[in-house]
Amino acid sequence: MPSTSANYISHTSLKTGFLTSALRLGILITIFSTLIGVGRYLDNIKDKWYVFDPVHLHQLSQATIAANPANDTAGIIQYIVANLTQTYPSTEVRLNLDVNEWMFNNAGGAMGAMYIIHASITEYLIIFGTPLGTEGHSGLHLADDYFNVLVGEQWAFAPGALEKERYPPGSVNLMARGVKKQYKMHEGCFALEYARGWIPTMAPFGAMDALTSTLDFPTFFRTARITAREMLGNILIGKI
Repeated sequence: MPSTSANYISHTSLKTGFLTSALRLGILITIFSTLIGVGRYLDNIKDKWYVFDPVHLHQLSQATIAANPANDTAGIIQYIVANLTQTYPSTEVRLNLDVNEWMFNNAGGAMGAMYIIHASITEYLIIFGTPLGTEGHSGLHLADDYFNVLVGEQWAFAPGALEKERYPPGSVNLMARGVKKQYKMHEGCFALEYARGWIPTMAPFGAMDALTSTLDFPTFFRTARITAREMLGNILIGKI
């Protein structure tokens, strides 16, 4: 028959173990609650870090189309970059002016090429398109995405819709935060794509095809390097 001392030790050990587990659980709950609170606070104030204006970018897209009636894609891109450089001082926002810095982008089953004009924690601005055409899933994001069609045409479809959405040059397809669609870009379609929200949360969507399907690791690492370079450059001048 166990001694009273052994029973006391066993009871004390169980009590100590229970208190330790409860303390750890309490710490985890506190950390989790704090992170949620901080996340909600940052989400409520993220607008103050936005530099680009969706209305201005849409007007810029329309202006560059009017200035290049021959659908000269290279001329359109040069026009956009020149305008952005004149509009936004380098002390306020970092822009990537190397218009030859293109890379493949595979995401959601769609494939095209992109040129990153700007990337920061709360905004990105890119030229995305393909001369061949592509289609896929838009992804589900914590950001608003403005797809300004410059050349060609984009179609989109949301579950329940019986007719496709059509976006010709000069139009903008706004996919608000939390919205997901199937989309198709026809041959020769290029767009000025602007996203505002928590941009790093979009990274898994942009990387998953490379990691699980295409295995194009050189493009994956190049994209990561350029994006990190642009984000860090913006952080250093105070652009979040």
